[in-house]
Formats: sequence, structure tokens, C-alpha cells
Amino acid sequence: MKTIWYLGALLASFCAFAATTWSAETPRAVLLWPDGAPGAVGSTDADKPSLDIYLPARPSSGSAVVVVPGGSYEHLALDHEGAQIARWLNDRGVAAFVLHYRIAPRYHYPAPILDGERAMRYVRAHATEFGVSPDRIGVWGFSAGGHLAATVTTHFDGGQADAADPVDRVSDRPNFAVLAYGVLSMQPEITHPGSRRNLLGANPDPAQVQQFSNEKQVTRDTPPCFLFHTASDSAVSVENSVRFYAALRQAGIPAELHIFEQGDHGVGLAQKNPQLRRWPDLLDGWMRLHGWLPASDEPGPAAGPAH
Repeated sequence: MKTIWYLGALLASFCAFAATTWSAETPRAVLLWPDGAPGAVGSTDADKPSLDIYLPARPSSGSAVVVVPGGSYEHLALDHEGAQIARWLNDRGVAAFVLHYRIAPRYHYPAPILDGERAMRYVRAHATEFGVSPDRIGVWGFSAGGHLAATVTTHFDGGQADAADPVDRVSDRPNFAVLAYGVLSMQPEITHPGSRRNLLGANPDPAQVQQFSNEKQVTRDTPPCFLFHTASDSAVSVENSVRFYAALRQAGIPAELHIFEQGDHGVGLAQKNPQLRRWPDLLDGWMRLHGWLPASDEPGPAAGPAH
């Protein structure tokens, strides 16, 4: 009896530990390259791109989303464009993976792009471990994180079948993308100058400007996209989303664009704005329309206010 009691207590302790480790309040962090990221210039946390893993208590959808916070490719808005987004997704049964990518002034192209591509491959390669389907993995980016998300959405490949690293053998193509007030273009008349400078440098190669103006890279293989912006955004022109949406339409890609007349940049889920706070509900509906969320599920509780 003592042996049975001891094993039961040990199992209970392990379950409690696992629940704490994987909870939305204390997400588990994993390095994208445990043995060191390509092009790393040091060994600090800033040199080690990673994912914060948020698994839902009720995984009802089989979907997963790589969340890419903004910050002009210079810092990461990890609260209102990271953790809060992960919890919103968890409330709907979706696994979330918040990306810590490398940023300026320490890193420029190609490091952030490599980190975004690796994040998509990592989640897909470990889909079984995370309880998600490898063909239900999306990306959701904000501001400059929207540029990184849009870059992954338009510059993907199928993986390298003979790669030594199993992660590199799988595709980095998202199955869907959410682009919130994104810096989607590097064209000088509409881009965010700071984001372009931090990614490509003060005098970028015109070929790179063209390559990472993602509205010019949309093809018929681009996945479905949802876009949100405000017409009064003074930091990132709404033309980024308008041009990207027009390219999606031209290529015949299922897409939805919502432009609100008024609203600041960087609002996240916009819980403090009575008008803009409707935009996550529109996204919820779009995800259900395409089956990324179960049509029969009721939306979970709203996320806490943005800071």
C-alpha cells in the first residue's frame, strides 16, 4: 500500500509540475537552435532566438500560431503583442508560440528572417509533441513583426529533405497569416523608415528593397490572410495593408481586410478602445470561417487590457 501511495503522490507531483511548466502564466521557453543560431555574434540571451510556448488547457482546434511581436526590428513588444495574444489564442483552444527574434543594433538582415523561418519549421517539426496538426499552423505579426510574418508568408520553401537537422526538413510555409498594422513593404513612400533601416541598413540594396516589399512577392501559393489597420495610423501607413490586400486579390488568395477610420498604432487587441476592440472578434469569425477554429465553439473570455 505504501508503494502505491508513493507512486500516486509522485504522479500527482509530476502532473502539478507539468501544468505549471506549460501554463499560460509561465510558458516554457525553447531555443530555436540549441547549439547556437547561424550568424550569432555572441552567447547572450540576445543571441539566442527562442519561442515562448503557450499550450491551451482545452486544445479544441488542433491549430497553432507563431506570434511575432513588433518593435521596429529594434525591440520586442512582448506584452500586448506577445503574451496577451497567446492567451487570446489559448482561450480559443489554439496553441501559441511567441517568437523572440534577433534585433538591431546587434542584428540586421538576414538574422530576423532566419529566426522567423526557423520558428515555423520548429513548430511544424514538433507538432505531435505540442498536440497540433502540421497543416494548421499560422503566423500572426504586428507592425515590424507583421513584416517578418509577411516575409515568411511570401518567401517560404518546402524544406531540405536531406538536412542533418530534422527541423530543416519541413516546410516553413504558414497555413494562414494574420497581419496587424504591419510594415509590409520596404518601398520608401509607404514603409516605416526605422524598421527598414534596422533590417536592411541606412542605404539598402535596391534588390533587397524589392525582395522584402512583400506586396510584390505574393503568388497564388501564398496562404490565406487576414489584415487589420487604421486609416489614421501615423507610424505605419495603411497603404501597407491596402497594397498587400490588392496583391492577394490579384493572385486569387482568400483574404479579409479591415480598416478602421480612427486608431493609434500599436494597439494590440485594443481592449481600451471601444471601436477598435471589435477587431479581434472579426478575426475570430474569419478563423472559424476557414476552420482554424471549430465553428461550434464559443469564443473564450476576452484578454486583459493592453498596457
